[in-house]
Amino acid sequence: MEERSAGAVIFSENDGMIEYLLLHYPTGHWDFAKGKIEKGEKELDTVRREVREETSIDDIQIIDGFRKKIAYNYKRSGKLVHKEVIFYLAKASVRNVKLSFEHKGYVWLNYDNALKQLTYKNAKMILDAANQFLKENQYR
Repeated sequence: MEERSAGAVIFSENDGMIEYLLLHYPTGHWDFAKGKIEKGEKELDTVRREVREETSIDDIQIIDGFRKKIAYNYKRSGKLVHKEVIFYLAKASVRNVKLSFEHKGYVWLNYDNALKQLTYKNAKMILDAANQFLKENQYR
């Protein structure tokens, strides 16, 4: 089985420092907002919809030039699923989050603490790439 999702590394500025939004999933892991690409939907439409549904943030600015893909396998109902997730980088204009039923918590963290908080190695690699991209493009 094949599955495609899209999501965002969401950041905002707090007192001149960049902080990243991490979501706490019911299974216990920490990750970014993401979800399945629905039929007929473009990746960025999925990103905006999933961010809005999962965090209630509906005003994000997609940062041009950042698009990273990860792939992994997992089992669902005894069947192997190959999942591909495309991540974009998005700046949030607000920090107020209202979680959906899909999550049990959230946190805004600076890069070092976000890196420690993320559960999966591939998520840490995405965060590292996003942080490096922001540095190279002269975000604080």
